[in-house]
Amino acid sequence: MSFLIRQLKHDHTLITTTLEEVKNLGIGTKQGQEKLLFAKDRLLSHLQKEDQQLYPALETRAKQDPSLKRNLEMYSKDMTGISKTALDFFEKYTFGGSGLEFAKDFGRLSASLSMRIYKEETYLYKTYETITQ
Repeated sequence: MSFLIRQLKHDHTLITTTLEEVKNLGIGTKQGQEKLLFAKDRLLSHLQKEDQQLYPALETRAKQDPSLKRNLEMYSKDMTGISKTALDFFEKYTFGGSGLEFAKDFGRLSASLSMRIYKEETYLYKTYETITQ
């Protein structure tokens, strides 16, 4: 496994673990809010790493592979929606919020991120590994 893919998978674990800590601490606590800001920073750093290191290699290969090109377009569109959901969530709860509303929004965000992580690790990262070896 390449260093980049190990880093990206580690990021996934760190982001999901930190969000679970936020949920357990509660968004109304200072610790929960600090963890939320940390998760946001990790997610933004992760997305930047993908944009700078992962996607350029995949896009180069996609010029020769129509199936990969279609999949990348689909993943890009999907990520736009997830990124908006995540950033809206972080903005809404940076300084606390309602417990019940937070729980619903957290569930939605968590499900979206979990599905995205699964797709990335089972398809995008494996494709990257194949084309860069």
